[in-house]
Amino acid sequence: EVQLQASGGGLVQAGGSLRLSCAASGFTFDDYAIGWFRQAPGKEREGVSCMDSSDGRTYYADSVKGRFTISRDNAKNTVYLQMNSLKPEDTAVYYCAADSGCTRIGNTILSVMDYWGQGTQVTVSS
Repeated sequence: EVQLQASGGGLVQAGGSLRLSCAASGFTFDDYAIGWFRQAPGKEREGVSCMDSSDGRTYYADSVKGRFTISRDNAKNTVYLQMNSLKPEDTAVYYCAADSGCTRIGNTILSVMDYWGQGTQVTVSS
């Protein structure tokens, strides 16, 4: 059974940092791209970052570029999202997801991943 377990969310003040983790099991982790997505109340889910498995290329939404960093530890079957300089507009439920690759249109990471984990809430206060 494929499982993706996101954790690390919480409440932080603007300008602060959080690191999200996504622990994966039930599939060959090394072969899959892992992405982070978020959904704020009343808004559509949006792609935040994605890392391909084949070449390790990373992609970021323009809104988080330079502030967020995605990384993966294949030995631990875990992907991380380091979030720095957080802003109130980063407040959302964050999800991790897996697929054979990161699907994009321009700089937009599409939410068409095969496997999804439950979300973790990130709240940034002003």
